[in-house]
Amino acid sequence: MPQQAVQAPQAPAPGPAEELPQHLPGETAPAAESPSRRWLPRHTYGAIDLGTNNCRLLIARPTEDGFTVIDAFSRVVRLGEGMATSGKLSEGSMDRAVAALGVCAEKLRRRRVSLARSVATEACRRAVNGRHFVERVRRETGICLEIIAPEEEARLAMLGCHRLLEPGDGPALIFDIGGGSTELVLIDTDQGEPRIKCWWTPPTGGCASASATPSAISSTCFRPTRATSG
Repeated sequence: MPQQAVQAPQAPAPGPAEELPQHLPGETAPAAESPSRRWLPRHTYGAIDLGTNNCRLLIARPTEDGFTVIDAFSRVVRLGEGMATSGKLSEGSMDRAVAALGVCAEKLRRRRVSLARSVATEACRRAVNGRHFVERVRRETGICLEIIAPEEEARLAMLGCHRLLEPGDGPALIFDIGGGSTELVLIDTDQGEPRIKCWWTPPTGGCASASATPSAISSTCFRPTRATSG
């Protein structure tokens, strides 16, 4: 089961919705805002994805029709470098990741993020010192990394890109190619909301070896053509 988002490091608690200003006698008050806009929640949300190759951050605020990204950060940290032979995260790779997460923590504070979710994937899942690294991150940056299971990674991949699907009938297939693993997710959209039919996560990603040049990491979704008999 996915864990609930936690409070961002040292982020202030969200206050109540802002009231309309008072006006002095004789002043003309501006046109009243719509209730939905006036009472829009003041939360600011953050999401951190620490993968085998990259560290990414998005910060967004809710709007009437979705979210608006107000800050972002991405850095190649090569967290899984050398892990194929050693089975553990190296000191150099952990130092790079902690430095990048320190930048993320500062952005979360500066943008007054009230709720954040920070996840770590394949490199931390496989490394024998993955949990020790997570504790170091919490101690040095205040960020509480959650090492998510492959099933949760597949679910998040589906939520992140199912809206990109073109209209059509039948199931759809999502490829999420990361640095250390690839998620293949077969989803059903016949009932409106997407539903995972099955998923598979081979431990193969864009970084085929410790010395490989970092490659593009992407999510792709498409609806396969339904086979018909002639």
